[in-house]
Formats: sequence, structure tokens, C-alpha cells
Amino acid sequence: MKVVHTIEELRDQLRGQLRVAFVPTMGNLHPAHLALMKLARKHGDPVVASIFVNRLQFGPNEDFDSYPRTLAQDIEKLERERDVYVLFAPNERELYPEPQSFKIEPPTDLGGILEGEFRPSFFTGVSTVVLKLFSCVQPSVAVFGKKDYQQLMVVRNMCRQFQLPVRILAHETVRDTDGLALSSRNGYLSATERAEAPRLYAALQAVQKGIAAGGPDRAQLEAEAIRGLAARGWEVDYVSIRRQRDLGIPSDEEFRGAEPLVVLAAAKLGRTRLIDNLEICQP
Repeated sequence: MKVVHTIEELRDQLRGQLRVAFVPTMGNLHPAHLALMKLARKHGDPVVASIFVNRLQFGPNEDFDSYPRTLAQDIEKLERERDVYVLFAPNERELYPEPQSFKIEPPTDLGGILEGEFRPSFFTGVSTVVLKLFSCVQPSVAVFGKKDYQQLMVVRNMCRQFQLPVRILAHETVRDTDGLALSSRNGYLSATERAEAPRLYAALQAVQKGIAAGGPDRAQLEAEAIRGLAARGWEVDYVSIRRQRDLGIPSDEEFRGAEPLVVLAAAKLGRTRLIDNLEICQP
């Protein structure tokens, strides 16, 4: 595996390559990241991964400074798996040699809801760095995880509207044996919090069962999930049932009909903010 730190080195390695598959990450790699890279290898050659903690997508009171940076260990993991040909690990000065005054602003009906409501600059930062990384790597395929469901949709819509020649592949959420979605931020959890953390996914499963049983209406199912988590000490930002196709709020007819839905959640456990989602395909 080649490890490069500059855009010039990256382009030298990829010159003439037309089937590049790309997996952007912020590092602190875990099995979910490695699963994305295995999927990338099935759809392109060579595989490029990036590690870059993107300041633009962190709010002023978020964990940019404390976000785990484990480049040496990440390189060891990638070399052991042998799925990645080039690792691009730039520093801030390389990727942002001057203040980034040009930014991608997603539309408010997608970028301003759910995560965008609670993290107002998040999707602007994500879209801007993804577009810049795509410009550097010039992949034909890029792989993202479904755990970040809204992010996946933002990136797909950006590629479509800008007619970028990049096919976006989605990997299913990778979970631990107790159901907790794998995330670099899980490392912030204390032992007690880690034992409680799977309750977030359990709350989504309860919503799914409620819909399948034809039980309470949408708002009541959401409220019950929020109350259940809050009673166990969670600080809930949202539990929300949405349409899969655009993350819009389903009408009563869509909610009771065959519209594919997804329930998304974000909540803090102690100081750790976790997100998760569960797709619901109605009969």
C-alpha cells in the first residue's frame, strides 16, 4: 500500500487509472470502514482510501480537537487487509491551502433537517470536502455507509445535480453483536454507557414493529421512542420517521401505505452523541 500526503503524489499514483474506487474516512478505522473498502474493491481497481479530519464539518462546540487521530494504527489495519492500494492522508494545509471561501450549500429541505437542524454547518462541510476529495481522486465509484443515512443522500444528490461521473455505492450499517452501529465515537463511551448504547437501535426496532402492527400514528410512535430513551438518561435530538426517497415527512396515506420509510435518530448518552437509522419497507 502506498501512503501519500500531497495531492501531487496522489495524482502521480493514479495517473491513467480509469476505474478508481474511493472510500473517504476521518480515520480511527474500525471493521465498518474496512467493510466499505472490501465493497469498493469489488467495484473498482485500484482502491483509494482517504483519512482526513475535516474541520469544516465540526461545529464550534463539537469534538474536532479531541476526535481520535490514529494514523499509524490505521495504516497497520489497511496493510493487514490488503484491499487499499493508495492511502491519501493530507494535512489541513494541503487540502485547504487558503481559507475555503467557496463552499457547497445543500438545499434546506435536505441539508437543513434532522442532522442539519442540530448541526447547522455539518452538511456544508461534508459536501465541500467530498467535492474537493472527488476532484483530487477522480474516482469512478465511491462507497459510503448507510449509518450516515442523510449524508449518503446529500452526497448522492450533489453528484447528480453537478453531473459528477461518480457512482455512489451504499454499504449496509455494520453493527456489533448487540446491535450498536459501529462508529469511531463509540470509543468515547464509558463501560456503563456502552452497555446502554444498543438501546438506540432497540428504540428504532420498536418503531418498526409499531408500524408493522398498524398501531399508533407516526407522531405517537416517535414520541414514545423519545420518552423511552429520555427515561433511561438519553438526551434525544430526534427520532423521526421519514420517506426513504427524500427524507420528507410522510403523509398519513404514505405512512399507512406502501411507501418505503426510514426511522432516524440522534441522541446523546453522557457526552457522546450517537446516530442510527432503520429502513422500513412496508408490505
